[in-house]
Amino acid sequence: MQLQRVAVTGMGAICGLGNDLKTVWENALKGQSGISTLQNQNIEGMPVTFGGEVKNFKLSEDLMPLKDQERFDVFNQYALHAGTEAIVQAGLLQANYDKTRIGIILGTGLGGFPHIEMHHKILLEKGARRVSPFFIPSVIPNMAPGLLSIHYGFQGLNYSIASACASSAHAIGAAATEIMLGRQDAMITGGTESVITPFTVAGFASMKALSKRNEEPQRASRPFDKDRDGFVMGEGAGMIVLENYEKAKARGARIIAEVVGWGATSDSYHITAPHPEGAGTIPCMHQALNQAGVKPEVVGYINAHGTSTPQGDIAETNAIKSVFGAHAKKLVVSSTKSMTGHLLGAAGGLESIFCIKALETGMIAPTINLENQDEQCDLDYVPNKARKVDPQYALNNSFGFGGTNSSTLFKKG
Repeated sequence: MQLQRVAVTGMGAICGLGNDLKTVWENALKGQSGISTLQNQNIEGMPVTFGGEVKNFKLSEDLMPLKDQERFDVFNQYALHAGTEAIVQAGLLQANYDKTRIGIILGTGLGGFPHIEMHHKILLEKGARRVSPFFIPSVIPNMAPGLLSIHYGFQGLNYSIASACASSAHAIGAAATEIMLGRQDAMITGGTESVITPFTVAGFASMKALSKRNEEPQRASRPFDKDRDGFVMGEGAGMIVLENYEKAKARGARIIAEVVGWGATSDSYHITAPHPEGAGTIPCMHQALNQAGVKPEVVGYINAHGTSTPQGDIAETNAIKSVFGAHAKKLVVSSTKSMTGHLLGAAGGLESIFCIKALETGMIAPTINLENQDEQCDLDYVPNKARKVDPQYALNNSFGFGGTNSSTLFKKG
């Protein structure tokens, strides 16, 4: 069977760096931090008081009436916002596609956690009768693609993937596969997440997974640095429009990049820790390269999972060296989580966009706060300042609790 080529024709983003793709990318190239003391939460008594919060966001009432915005958890709203930006950029609404062949697959790690906490409090304080009938629809993970589908009338396949911090990367791979197999003409994919709440912060802090630099939040996320002390929670969405390459070309769409390979594996090792020898991550990257039919030497840039955890950064560095051999010292690697924080289930969507923008513009967003590089992290991590590189292929790594892994390879359009 001849697999179809997969084009990237549109992107949309929202995170702590900005509320649209242009702003997010410009701030990333400036090496700006989107991490700050939390403004949308009551931080009293919280062990960690900062994160990569979205700021000054208000969803257009054209996408959701104000009364519904109060009913639907914000992860749904981020998906509508960034998804619409991607759809508009792609010109997808002007494409003459059968709407039953336009699908949506999104990733989210936890779904509507803010509304779960809010309604649980209502249950305890006011009783069961005061829990809203919109509670369940508001929080279920598949409501984000559902709302996009309802708003635009797309009738292709429609579901969510929840695989922790690999969720949206898995969603992109699954969406690309639908087009490769000829089952869909276009897909909206990526991920959305908004779970910076007292409950989740307390949970991650209890695991000792979070940085506790409450006095200097902008310097807290520091992947590959000797002084890293954990990851920083972020939120937002990264959304991509994928299309059948030939059909996109025929309709005159601008082809920004191609999805050419995807790997998905399991460490089968530990519920939270990465396998120290890369038992899952090494074959994951090999799978992406093998599907594309390219040698490791063609890859110019890797957007690393790079969470700023002591074990994870070393394990990923070693896996990259295993896969790329001598070429590992020649390619550039960066962790944009240093600026955005870790968007959990939405990380792969946003970080795939950083890969695609690197291919489109030739610029690599940096790893900020890299001041004292760990000797065991000995690759070129583009410290603190963006760099002109002009890669032809870029790889995104996303790994999650439970040992789940995803690697996606993009080619310059």
